[in-house]
Amino acid sequence: MLKRIVLVLLIGLLAWAYQNIRPPPPKICGSPGGPPITAPRVKLRDGRHLAYKEHGVPREVAKYKIIYVHGFGSCRHNELIVSNMSPEVVQELGVYVVSIDRPGYGESDPDPNRTLKSLALDIEELADQLGLGSRFYVIGFSMGGQAVWGCLKYIPNRLAGATLVAPVVNYWWPSFPANLSTEAYYKQPAGDQWTLRVAHHIPWLIYWWNTQKYFPASSVIAQNLEIFSPQDLEILVKISGPQRENYKSQVKQQGEFESLHRDMMVGFGKWDFDPMDLENPFSNHEGSVHIWQGDDDRLVPVTLQRYIVNKLPWIHYHEIPRSGHMFPYLDGMSEAILKALVFGEK
Repeated sequence: MLKRIVLVLLIGLLAWAYQNIRPPPPKICGSPGGPPITAPRVKLRDGRHLAYKEHGVPREVAKYKIIYVHGFGSCRHNELIVSNMSPEVVQELGVYVVSIDRPGYGESDPDPNRTLKSLALDIEELADQLGLGSRFYVIGFSMGGQAVWGCLKYIPNRLAGATLVAPVVNYWWPSFPANLSTEAYYKQPAGDQWTLRVAHHIPWLIYWWNTQKYFPASSVIAQNLEIFSPQDLEILVKISGPQRENYKSQVKQQGEFESLHRDMMVGFGKWDFDPMDLENPFSNHEGSVHIWQGDDDRLVPVTLQRYIVNKLPWIHYHEIPRSGHMFPYLDGMSEAILKALVFGEK
């Protein structure tokens, strides 16, 4: 009898654990009970849909065609290049930008098999369906940098240029010296350290970790303002408003797991390549790659970014003094980022 009771309790415990670590199914846009479809979308090779938003001049007359990839906890509405420039300058330069919802975000269908390669191929397919030509530019902000690294690895022949703005760094890239990455890692809040460990080593537990109440989890998901620099806090106040709050509600409307949590699994998981092994895709100087980084970024350690560009000297590095993670919103910064990419201006 005792053995039976123990067995029943064990089965019950396992069932409880399974229910708690298993993420709920996503609420697919356009499905019964799911969010409505309001954005233009393209249908991809595997039947998924990718939502997008167009900015700047019409793509048919544009001189420069750019695909913009948003960061963590954002969506297609959070484009920060031409949206922060005067319409007159955008018109004069002839710039077209299409921003996307990465899979699982906004109105793009989740991709349970998302990888760095699949995201790069999504971007390539979007470019082809929109008729952006044989070559196009890519810009990725923060966690959107993983998409740009993927493009540099898997579709370099399709790129006219690439920019990574405050790109999130994976502490487990093999080329990092152990002491350097370890020192940078332990400067993060304790909760973030554990979240990154879970995302890298036991990703199947990431949903439970980010929803449990026993231990501190991700500071970013919890929207803990202590992780931002003083400059970041000033910028966040400046860019806040009703419209931004409305966009914010769309970010994870299909579920946190396929947006925020899977982002962590892909970004901080085991990559199948090391970015510091990449070769210059523009050895003939027909394009360029740029990294922009604030030296007071509390989310992305500047020491690691400096090491990356030291290993990849063909990348043009722009370090912004006394600036945090949100420096792209500073006056004139979007125009500087754009012109460096398309004109090679410093």
